[in-house]
Amino acid sequence: MAVAVEGSHMAERTRAHVFVSGTVQGVYYRANTRDTAREAGVDGWVKNLDDGRVEAVFEGPEGAVEELIEWCHTGSPAADVENVEAEYEDPQGEDGFEIRY
Repeated sequence: MAVAVEGSHMAERTRAHVFVSGTVQGVYYRANTRDTAREAGVDGWVKNLDDGRVEAVFEGPEGAVEELIEWCHTGSPAADVENVEAEYEDPQGEDGFEIRY
């Protein structure tokens, strides 16, 4: 098994478009998502939707993106997540992670 070395062959990048439902607004869900994504080295964005869900895009190494989707099932300590839908897409070159309004 070859180990990916920074700067050589980058791990396969992927993009996941995620919708999280439950009690996920007003509980620091977006801020925690941003902090977790940045720590994981994942790019993208997160925002609240008018219907009470949170929408996010995670783009980065496959393993890190999968970990973030897993993390979404718990999210911030005050959140009560009911459902996480994730759809994989082709990377679009997201750079950095931000909260969108």
